Amino acid sequence: MSAVDVLAGKPPGRTPPLQVLEILLTLFNEQHTGRHKSVSHKTRHDRAVFLRRFLRDLQARAGFATIPDPRNLGGRHVQAMVDLWRSDRLAAATIQTYLSFLRGLAGWIGKPGLVRKPAAYGLDMAQYQRHEVARRDRTWSAAGVAIEPLIEEICAYDVHVGAALRLIHAFGLRRKEAVMMRPHACVVPFGATGIAPERRKAEFYLWVCQGSKGGRPRYLPIATDEQARALTYAQEVALAREAHLSRPGRDLRQNLNRFSYVMRRFGLSLKERGVTGHGLRHEALVAVWIKATGVAPPIRGGPTVAREVGDAARLDIAELAGHARRRAASAYIGSAGVTDAANAANAENAANVDVASDDP
Repeated sequence: MSAVDVLAGKPPGRTPPLQVLEILLTLFNEQHTGRHKSVSHKTRHDRAVFLRRFLRDLQARAGFATIPDPRNLGGRHVQAMVDLWRSDRLAAATIQTYLSFLRGLAGWIGKPGLVRKPAAYGLDMAQYQRHEVARRDRTWSAAGVAIEPLIEEICAYDVHVGAALRLIHAFGLRRKEAVMMRPHACVVPFGATGIAPERRKAEFYLWVCQGSKGGRPRYLPIATDEQARALTYAQEVALAREAHLSRPGRDLRQNLNRFSYVMRRFGLSLKERGVTGHGLRHEALVAVWIKATGVAPPIRGGPTVAREVGDAARLDIAELAGHARRRAASAYIGSAGVTDAANAANAENAANVDVASDDP
């Protein structure tokens, strides 16, 4: 039966609203909101939890007499909940995520225009606009962190977290990808990658298949001495061929929590050092730009490069980072126009502070 047929057999008013929501989740929750692809298990879980709570809160907190059938949702329901989120002082990013989940639901019920832009709900667009271009350098080196000595200290404290950081620094992995990496089993020859021969960059590649965003696997060339050393170290930590880099006897959540704890213990937070563990991923991707172009990236005030050179470098960065679009590289290296505007704004703010400090 098609989705329309399934829902037609559950008319509003005769089927409990939460039961209708479960049917919608079964039919559509694997789908991406805007593109024809599936979403990660985490997104499915988070979206399902949110939508169930959203319907219950309409009655429990927003003043509606009953829980509405999801197919009868209207603008007044969304506005009421946005008002509640604002009174709860939820972060802008959290509200943006919630609105995104609701846009997905709106598409499922055939009301694609139900959820409007943040400004329509009285929200400040400057806060709720997602930026795909880096506005500041998030690398450890930019914050004055001595990378190698610090990683050595972390390795002495927790060899599993230290090995994960080495992989992040060498390959630009995400935290979850590094923690779930199988450093023996995931090393494959170039012939097993399916990459076109003309794009061959190394004899062996690292297969990133677990913990990747959206479940998209990718192959990363093992092309530098740093990458080879980081991988060898990881293999020494994870002795068995099928072993993950995470600490044995702990599940994924526990290992991710341990990673975060070690970061905090060594002051790797925005509050203390101005960087996080994710900054090492930025470090690796900025290094790709510098190697490919010979100049600093836009986020560091680097000069304009020939378009074909810049496009090729951005494609390499996007592929290494596991993004489908070349423009995603701007989230790590910046873009000349945006970076210049951000620097100008920062300079103006600094000038205003200086002027204010001279006032009697």
